[in-house]
Amino acid sequence: MLSKLSSPLLRGYRTAIRPLAFAARHVHNAAAVDSGSASGGNGTTTSALYRALNATAPRTDWTREEIASIYNTPLIDLTHASGTLHRRFHSPGAVQMCTLMNIKTGGCSEDCSYCAQSSRYQTGLKATKLSTVDSVLAAARVARDNGSTRFCMGAAWRDMRGRKSSLRNIKAMVEGVHALGLESCVTLGMLDEAQAKELKDAGLTAYNHNVDTSREHYPKVITTRSYDERLQTISNVRDAGIKVCTGGILGLGEKPEDHVGLLHTVATMPSHPESFPVNTLVPIEGTPLFKSTRIAFDAVLRTIATARLVMPTAIIRIAAGRVDMSEEKQVLCFIAGANAVFTGEKMLTTACSGWEEDLAMFKRWGLYPMKAHVEPALRKAEESFQVDASLLANVPDSSYQGTSATG
Repeated sequence: MLSKLSSPLLRGYRTAIRPLAFAARHVHNAAAVDSGSASGGNGTTTSALYRALNATAPRTDWTREEIASIYNTPLIDLTHASGTLHRRFHSPGAVQMCTLMNIKTGGCSEDCSYCAQSSRYQTGLKATKLSTVDSVLAAARVARDNGSTRFCMGAAWRDMRGRKSSLRNIKAMVEGVHALGLESCVTLGMLDEAQAKELKDAGLTAYNHNVDTSREHYPKVITTRSYDERLQTISNVRDAGIKVCTGGILGLGEKPEDHVGLLHTVATMPSHPESFPVNTLVPIEGTPLFKSTRIAFDAVLRTIATARLVMPTAIIRIAAGRVDMSEEKQVLCFIAGANAVFTGEKMLTTACSGWEEDLAMFKRWGLYPMKAHVEPALRKAEESFQVDASLLANVPDSSYQGTSATG
């Protein structure tokens, strides 16, 4: 496999776009023409996009106006910019395969308007008890053997209060997943500081707790848990030294400004979440949002591209709803900066693309599974179009065949 570009091609690359500010100037000039941008003629659009495109480290002082101006950039320029920045911090062909297992189904007391697992709605879902440690680790082995490097476990309940025996079993699951060489992630509802520390001591890699949407739109979707309660759980997780996984759901009846609000919430946290999942609503019969209008794909792509520009080091995960995307739409998301997918037999209670299907897609497009525990880092200009060969180590033989992930 080619580990770097040939010298003539590399010289051509340097001549064409050295430095990366060339791309920034192109987008800068194109965005200035957009009369529908959020800049109001004061230069916010071009300056914000230019600063984002030339980032060499994350920044957490984004204004909502800056993020809005980036989000409203003409889509062809927005995705060009996000793809350019993506290559500065991430190997462009590497996509992490994640598997999510429902370890406790249904019976949740929350009233999340989109969720099949709420006890308030008649969705035909039968509530279950917490899965056994052995059954979870057996599923984790299957996921690992099929190419997944992160194994996520979700339990349908409001919080962890009074669940000492459940927490003990979940800690054993985390320890077992870690022993398999996988990243571990759990989503267990609200978490206090002491519970977060226990999970950290068990070796937990990441904790998922989505903020779902903007602060303004949130009360229209959920009333049993406040936005600030969600932010407090995220703070407890971060303070315990666990990586934060938090994102949103598109298609909850929100407006474009709510996508901006969601991004502003996560991009101005004390440190960016290491993982930003982008879900699209999967309508579940019996839930209040069952008849919602499906979100347009351009809004999904804009959200991913903007997330990449304002959070350059985050892993952006295409999560729920991906099964309804065509292969070409998924690849557009990868080009714009997404670099993780959920794959396997199921995603909580909804359908999921399978391992073989995803590996075949990867092969067609020159992608490959990301190893576990890869840390994004600023890459040299000449490395931006190279494959990181170290990411290919220990990849299942069936998952990648070819000479280069870029051609």
